[in-house]
Amino acid sequence: MQGSPVPNEHETVGAYALGILDDAEATAFEAHLATCEWCAQQLDELAGMEPMLAALADLPGTGTPALGESLSAKPSPRVVEKLVDEVAERRARKRRRNFYMVAAAGALIVSGPFVAVAASGGGDEGGGGSGTNRTLAANPAKEAFDKSSDKIMATDPGSRVTATVALEEKLWGTEIVTELKNVKGEQKCSLIAVGKNGERETVNSWSVPGEGYGLPDATSEKARQPLYVQGGAAFRPNEIDHFQVMTFDGELLVEVDA
Repeated sequence: MQGSPVPNEHETVGAYALGILDDAEATAFEAHLATCEWCAQQLDELAGMEPMLAALADLPGTGTPALGESLSAKPSPRVVEKLVDEVAERRARKRRRNFYMVAAAGALIVSGPFVAVAASGGGDEGGGGSGTNRTLAANPAKEAFDKSSDKIMATDPGSRVTATVALEEKLWGTEIVTELKNVKGEQKCSLIAVGKNGERETVNSWSVPGEGYGLPDATSEKARQPLYVQGGAAFRPNEIDHFQVMTFDGELLVEVDA
């Protein structure tokens, strides 16, 4: 068969040998294979070549005569070149398809615990366009807080930190948005949900800059604005006993009973 022309309808023999046809394509080729002696002979000659062709398909510069001639005398170099090109093209299509599927899946994951940290309202004194970006980023957390009808508040007599926690039950647990005032910096903090069974779950964490948040006597508008942090817990609302705002050093800033 070497040196004879290869009809177009027979070119899928290589893809079939490599197992990269989909079910419909494989079924159609098998029907053709039952009546085609040429394809049956080529398929027999290609048995066991999948690993080598697959590796070549992933290398740059595939499909050159040198690659075909270096593989084997059977089948012909021209057939091998066509197979390598075919595998490379099919693998590229599969990689593109997989990329789009992953991107679509990422776009669809919109429910479940998440974290948003934002300073609310007011003008930003940093100048330039960054103030606009921060205002837009602040909207989701503050809007979710404003829409909630289930809110609980507490002020610690020592730290003077005030926390107002808004709860909303979800299928996966509880969405939690917290408004924090009179938080001085510079420090890192976490919101902890404590269950009635004693379990502790970190809802979210954030960093407070040196100027702080929600300070009524601050010199900057930004520092006078509250901080809104948004996250989620696996607890149902009726399973939560209380919340704690803790620094990373273990200091309790405020505790809010649920």
